[in-house]
Amino acid sequence: MANHSQLGFQDASSPIMEELVEFHDHALIVALTICSLVLYLLAHMLMEKLSSNAVDAQEVELIWTILPAIVLVLLALPSLQILYMMDEIDEPDLTLKAIGHQWYWSYEYTDFKDLSFDSYMIPTADLPNGHFRLLEVDHRVVVPMESPIRVIITAGDVLHSWAVPTLGVKTDAIPGRLNQTSFIATRPGIFYGQCSEICGANHSYMPIVVESTPLPHFEAWSSLLSSS
Repeated sequence: MANHSQLGFQDASSPIMEELVEFHDHALIVALTICSLVLYLLAHMLMEKLSSNAVDAQEVELIWTILPAIVLVLLALPSLQILYMMDEIDEPDLTLKAIGHQWYWSYEYTDFKDLSFDSYMIPTADLPNGHFRLLEVDHRVVVPMESPIRVIITAGDVLHSWAVPTLGVKTDAIPGRLNQTSFIATRPGIFYGQCSEICGANHSYMPIVVESTPLPHFEAWSSLLSSS
């Protein structure tokens, strides 16, 4: 959960998000190095007069041609690795189908016979003490921790987007099309997200809440919900 005046990312709760945070730090260091070098060269050029030999040097031209290519390779390789990791879905333990509506989410646990529900935002007037305004829902998505979860995402009316930042997940929900993503929650907790595609007047009132629990707790929850 993000805090007021927070400058960095939320704490990562999945391996993909951990990789994304590390790549962000890596790219930021590269960008700061480039900015520092350019600032130094500008200051040097303003304070000292360059000789004609320095201006026409072929060595300098060779360096400023090859160096940017090396920097691009250093950024591209980890980026491509993370892209392949995000697309890889290998034998999930649980499949969850999320359907976006105006303005709520419907969820179906396809591995169970009758386990589905709608998830609406709790109005501020009905919100219990200690819960987050505009982020809490009446039915949370409960998943087992440390288990590969596949999420199939679609929409029933207009474009939506299923996004949970701390899990490193953001996938568009498109009517008539099935998109899929996956994640592994590495710790127990409650993770908040929101629809990230402008979908109408109440776009900001369809939050997403994912609760990660140990496997015995998830089995007890699913049995209770299926029986009811």
